Amino acid sequence: MAAFVGALKKLSICLILWLYTLPFLQGGSDYYDFKYPFIKRASSFWASSSSFSSSNTDEASYDYIIVGGGTAGCPLAATLSQNFSVLVLERGGVPFSNVNVSFLSNFHIALADTSPTSASQPFVSTDGVINARARVLGGGTCINAGFYTRANSGFIRRVGWDERLVNESYPWVEKQIIQQPKLAQWQGAFKDSLLDAGVSPYNGFTYDHIHGTKVGGTLFDRFGRRHTAAELLASANPKMLTVLVYATVQKVLFDQTGRRPRAMGVIFKDENGNQHQAFLTNNRRSEVILSCGAIGTPQMLMLSGIGPKAELDKLNISMVLRNEFVGKGMADNPMNSVFVPTNRPVEQSLIQTVGITKMGVYIESSSGFGQSQDSIRCHHGILSAEIGQLSTIPPKQRTPEAIQAFIKRKRDLPHEAFKGGFILEKIARPISTGHLNLVNTNIDDNPSVTFNYFHNPHDLQRCVDGIRMAAKVIQSKHFTNFTRCDKPTVEKLLNMSVKANINLIPKHTNDTKSLEQFCKDTVITIWHYHGGCHVGKVVNPELKVLGTNRLRIVDGSTFNESPGTNPQGTVLMMGRYMGVKILRRRLGKAAHL
Repeated sequence: MAAFVGALKKLSICLILWLYTLPFLQGGSDYYDFKYPFIKRASSFWASSSSFSSSNTDEASYDYIIVGGGTAGCPLAATLSQNFSVLVLERGGVPFSNVNVSFLSNFHIALADTSPTSASQPFVSTDGVINARARVLGGGTCINAGFYTRANSGFIRRVGWDERLVNESYPWVEKQIIQQPKLAQWQGAFKDSLLDAGVSPYNGFTYDHIHGTKVGGTLFDRFGRRHTAAELLASANPKMLTVLVYATVQKVLFDQTGRRPRAMGVIFKDENGNQHQAFLTNNRRSEVILSCGAIGTPQMLMLSGIGPKAELDKLNISMVLRNEFVGKGMADNPMNSVFVPTNRPVEQSLIQTVGITKMGVYIESSSGFGQSQDSIRCHHGILSAEIGQLSTIPPKQRTPEAIQAFIKRKRDLPHEAFKGGFILEKIARPISTGHLNLVNTNIDDNPSVTFNYFHNPHDLQRCVDGIRMAAKVIQSKHFTNFTRCDKPTVEKLLNMSVKANINLIPKHTNDTKSLEQFCKDTVITIWHYHGGCHVGKVVNPELKVLGTNRLRIVDGSTFNESPGTNPQGTVLMMGRYMGVKILRRRLGKAAHL
């Protein structure tokens, strides 16, 4: 009977996906025509040129060229297209027909896919933590855990944004792609345990960032189907927008004949490797806008000739503008997890409930991904799916032999090994920062990134506090009643977590005795990295690149901190916010937004 129900469930999912993707499949080579007629493959771009010319015609020019169709780029493009011609250049494909992107049940498989065309591009920081970058239209909203929340009010004040416009921009996003989750039983037990551990009051379902325990929004609907930033393009003016997928921008082009370098356009390659150029109109208010993310934008600036002198000189990149701050101040919110065993089956759930503590730590939870045969058995290479995160592997230990041993251990795991879930604790506003450096001039290759996790002792102390809080949550009667397990000791919990096969870091003998060592040895990421193009150092408060004309940045590379418990809501809002702000500055009352 159970096998029949399982087969029926899989058939239902396949049917939903087939119905969802049918319009795209029916369109032949241009399978985006159904709902998004402005989305084309990069090879369809006719305006290629072998030489730069500032006298480009109106036919081949745009008011705005947005590099990166991600979390900020999509709402930004949809907004600007209401009044001006917009070209979006996205290096990845579309998310609509990708089953690994579209369904919650495949969340971990999307992360484990390291093929060159996957939606997720892994990178490894010099700290030894494997991380991920989005490589798909819709950006990080296509590969993340889906949790949606607004920023804390202090963040909005610190960045100097117009609070009224911020409060208009969040709902614009929420009405289109955000859902109230159907609370999983695991998440309900987690909520009660947070309150029992003192993370109070209970604030119910809310988008707001409030101390205590709350249920947030989600990108996943009741069918477990993901909605992404790409769907915000449905709000665009289709006559004014062109979106090219598999369009990899090589660099920004500048006119350097004036006092300040002036962005003129970009060079990009299509899916066949052919190069093209796209230009801005000659209007002084036209702009190239970088929305490549906290890894891609500093990299793009340097490849375009804007960055530290030594960085450009070592790769013989012709300098357009010297700025020693590009790529500096990179930060990632460190996260650690504690395994929760259970003697009962639990459904898969990603983050729905969060505990916002007053000690600078957030507590979240996920469950049930170890029940899937695919999760345990499929080839993940050096990735760990059980916690929905990517593993931690020190560079010196990343040998072919170590990787093969890791894969064997994973395949040998009993199916029942991960029936439970994980409590996740992460640090808010880490003080420790690092830097980004170019490895070569190939935009397809990841730059070198260092985050310096726990370099500042205050960050390490907060991790210790977070682990203690996570242990209290797990030991609560609400969790033990739900999991049907005896109240575990902290040492037993840490032992299970250290042995959970989440990384290849050599274990220390005091991992379960010293919480500080546990934090250092089991640190992972939740993809909230930011910085590299800070306000006042690389961009001005309007996010225009200092020392240039017609070049702006709209993404998390400008952040000094990751907003709220999870940044995607604020990055989505940022795209809408900056789009409206640009239009109102340019058009005044004529901008009907």
